[in-house]
Amino acid sequence: MAPAQNTPPAASTDPQPQPQPNTPLLSSQLASYFIAGGFAGASSRTVVSPLERLKIIQQVQPRTSDQQYKGVWRSLVRMWKEEGMKGFMRGNGINCLRIVPYSAEQFTTYEQLKKWFTLHGSKELDTPKRLASGALAGICSVCSTYPLDLVRARLSIATASIPVSAQPQPKLSANNSTKVPLSSAYHTASSSVPKPELSIVGMTLKIVREEGGVRGLYRGLVATAFGVAPYVGINFAAYEFLRGVVTPPGKTSVARKLACGALAGSISQTLTYPFDVLRRKMQVTGMKSSGLGIKYTGAIDALQGIVRTEGVRGLYRGLWPNLLKVAPSIATSFFTYELVKDYLLS
Repeated sequence: MAPAQNTPPAASTDPQPQPQPNTPLLSSQLASYFIAGGFAGASSRTVVSPLERLKIIQQVQPRTSDQQYKGVWRSLVRMWKEEGMKGFMRGNGINCLRIVPYSAEQFTTYEQLKKWFTLHGSKELDTPKRLASGALAGICSVCSTYPLDLVRARLSIATASIPVSAQPQPKLSANNSTKVPLSSAYHTASSSVPKPELSIVGMTLKIVREEGGVRGLYRGLVATAFGVAPYVGINFAAYEFLRGVVTPPGKTSVARKLACGALAGSISQTLTYPFDVLRRKMQVTGMKSSGLGIKYTGAIDALQGIVRTEGVRGLYRGLWPNLLKVAPSIATSFFTYELVKDYLLS
């Protein structure tokens, strides 16, 4: 019987393999969040690329009496006539290059912060915790990918025929059959920006070379961080609140899920839109070939300048195409994230 009593020591090896399953489980979960977030970002931005570019152009163009990008449909038609499909997708490559790690990091950080704030489910996940998780996740993601956002904004306006501020624009009479070249009516940045610089690498090197080195790639970061924190916080909090109201158990159709994202995005964008305008103004203020006129020394100077010259309304320029963009964009983002995450974790 003695030999039989010596068998239990073999059971002491059982606790040793136990940590091994936990590590892959955690890693696969994080990977699922990251991959799903990347897919969500890329798909959401691609479907609204023309509206994204139009929003940036309307935000930075000078306030003149005519020949602006006015009206969503008319501006999109003009963009198509001047540049075709390439114009619709201008800047989308770098936008996706930026949004994949940005969105992946944002969703992953948000999921992890929720666990941290609730002590892994031991506390209630209330609205303040959701807001804090979203705000911190937004700041982390935007700081790590900001140079790509700035370069994307520059590329978006580099070929747009934006009128030069403070200069009279020629007008065509009804009886004048002579066509005036586009360059005489508009400032087209591509006429002064060499073609090699109309690429991700070229524009990045141009900014570093002409605008104070690497520091130039972070122009407007403060205004962006102040805008992104409440935006992402409100976005996530609103989405999770609306999901509980719009998609109760038994009513989780695709249309309802998309509606939650669309409403959440519209609410958060409207409340934080002035910060987005300040960000764009700061991003293009050092662009020597833009012809956009005013150069701002900082976010406060930009805010005062916009209110002084354009009124409070200037802080909401481009809001309408932005809202048209936000609804399908955020809806696609959350829907894709949930779809891919559930698939990877199943």
